Amino acid sequence: MALSTSQVHQIRDHLDSCKKPLFFFDDDQDGLCSFLQLYRYKKEGKGIIVKTTPRLGPVFVRKVEEYQPDKVFILDIADVQQDFLDEMKVPVIWIDHHGPFERRNVKYFNPRVSSFEDNFPTSFLCHQAAGQDLWLAVVGCVADWFIPPYVQDFKEKYPDLIDYPYKTVGDILYNTKLGHLIRVISFILKGRTEDVNKSVMVMTRVESPYEILNRETAQGKFLYKRYEQANKLFEPLQKEVIAAAQHSKDKLVVYTYKDDKTSFTSDLANEAIYRFPDKIILVGREKNDEMKCSLRSSKTLLPPLIEKCLVGLEGYGGGHENACGLNIKTRDFEEFVKRFRGMI
Repeated sequence: MALSTSQVHQIRDHLDSCKKPLFFFDDDQDGLCSFLQLYRYKKEGKGIIVKTTPRLGPVFVRKVEEYQPDKVFILDIADVQQDFLDEMKVPVIWIDHHGPFERRNVKYFNPRVSSFEDNFPTSFLCHQAAGQDLWLAVVGCVADWFIPPYVQDFKEKYPDLIDYPYKTVGDILYNTKLGHLIRVISFILKGRTEDVNKSVMVMTRVESPYEILNRETAQGKFLYKRYEQANKLFEPLQKEVIAAAQHSKDKLVVYTYKDDKTSFTSDLANEAIYRFPDKIILVGREKNDEMKCSLRSSKTLLPPLIEKCLVGLEGYGGGHENACGLNIKTRDFEEFVKRFRGMI
């Protein structure tokens, strides 16, 4: 059942007993939907999306000092560094499904601590605590390639959003209106930080998925317009990645592009692995002197391979068993690909 009843009550007590919470959350749909559920439950606080790096380190201490919260919540962020936690003068509640990791000075809620196989998205865990906004929980879970047990309740409430006879998460993501909504929410998290922050605040006021999909309100129209702007950049890349996978005779498909503003690596890699499940997909975006990559596989366990291939190179990576991120210096990228191809 993911979190125990006791853990759910603890999280809820932490929410109920604070007046000025600060939420740090990952810059994907699972992170956003986790934040939205807790924020809408509490109706207080401030959210900070962690966009520049997948790590919560000392650089973010200043954000805490500026806001002066009475509690800090960390949602769906895999790497929370001890030197960040050591600086915290208020309780820190970390809800996540990566790792697990051992840290001090934090209340850690991760079902994988008790059972490594229990990989429930953070949206699922936050829904256990908040108990509201079913559609946000389902969006976050399905975006993270997990079909929650209450998907039937969602279908009864929004029957036209899943009207495809699905067998897998990918069937929902790429053949239904819910999948389209998930892409819309992914794309509003792209671009300049100020635009993303505005989109996040608008999302806190959205009550129904139809507001966005049917552009029923000013909020929905604003968000859908942001999606359309990003989609113009995405579609040409999407066609190129699909073509690269179609024509590749290798098990490993490598596609790279240059862009210093907008990252579509995760979106591109996810769709490619759904359409070509026998491949391993690596999509990289060159920004400054780094390659920021997403790796996907249907069967191969990725984290240990990535760790071995990075030895002696300047970079870091990891994540889930079949879905990982990688940041590596451009000068080391070819060597990494060579090693990775050799290992698989």
